[in-house]
Amino acid sequence: MKRRRFITLLGGAAAWPIAARAQQPALPVIGFLSSETPSGYAFRAAAFRQGLGEAGYVEGRDVTIEYRWAEGQYDRLPALAADLVRRQVAVIAAAGTRSALAARAATTTIPIVFSTAADPIAEGLVASLAQPGGNATGVNNLAMELVQKEMEKLHQMVPTATVIAALVNPTHPPLAEPATKEAQAAGRTLGLKVHIIQASTERDIDAAFATLLRLGAGGLVVCPDTFFTSRRDQIAALAIRHAIPVIYHLRELPAAGGLMSYGPSATDGYRRLGIYAARILKGERPGDLPVQRATKFDLVINLTTAKVLGLEVPFYLQQLADEVIE
Repeated sequence: MKRRRFITLLGGAAAWPIAARAQQPALPVIGFLSSETPSGYAFRAAAFRQGLGEAGYVEGRDVTIEYRWAEGQYDRLPALAADLVRRQVAVIAAAGTRSALAARAATTTIPIVFSTAADPIAEGLVASLAQPGGNATGVNNLAMELVQKEMEKLHQMVPTATVIAALVNPTHPPLAEPATKEAQAAGRTLGLKVHIIQASTERDIDAAFATLLRLGAGGLVVCPDTFFTSRRDQIAALAIRHAIPVIYHLRELPAAGGLMSYGPSATDGYRRLGIYAARILKGERPGDLPVQRATKFDLVINLTTAKVLGLEVPFYLQQLADEVIE
């Protein structure tokens, strides 16, 4: 072979990998929409990626994830959802009820997988749990139905308390109204006087604790709402300052210094959400995937906070706890 022809062939061969890479299709894109902060949702996002991985999709290798964080400002969610729609993502993973509603308002064609504490049927996200129809499906965390359980656990921690309060966010009736009914029903069952306190701003939360003291409440159930999740540090600090035992449905509260939590495992829920997103990427339709319901529930107790509050944690509660923070 002549030298000039050999060099030409060699140069062409070197260009083949570049040309092959240029012809590779772009990775599918998942939009991850949350009203929270990246740090606040870090372990949930990790669980979502775990679920994707279990179904064969690794971020950066098989799929790209575009994260959009509202940083606790709910009014930003519609614009963030619209941005993902303009980006023409393959799936939107909506973390929380408000994110799901924003995504649903932004598109009726792009598949949506959601995690919500509220009733997805009442919220208009799906037609039914078994046959969602439309472009959305996901995981329902049953948090509303757990308010009674949370009050029961709090009563077991402070059995001498006869007055308990429940904190609700009135700006979102689909969450506040059923939570109020559940709390009142729990009070009747347990023989407790229950006061419903409303809060939708940081100042309201400060005022709520002043009200608790005036009412002589022996404990507080923080009802499900992403606003309260975003203000967990404030709630935990006020609970310590005013010596109020507080329970929430998410681990974030005792992790921030609150007393305890009882509710669906966020890690398990977001892992299953990742699996659903992967199934949709593989061609399944969200309307054909039934809404899953939480199956794993965690009790978390902060023993350090209990000591600060002067509480003796019953041994059986410690035995029941999935996690004890010391």
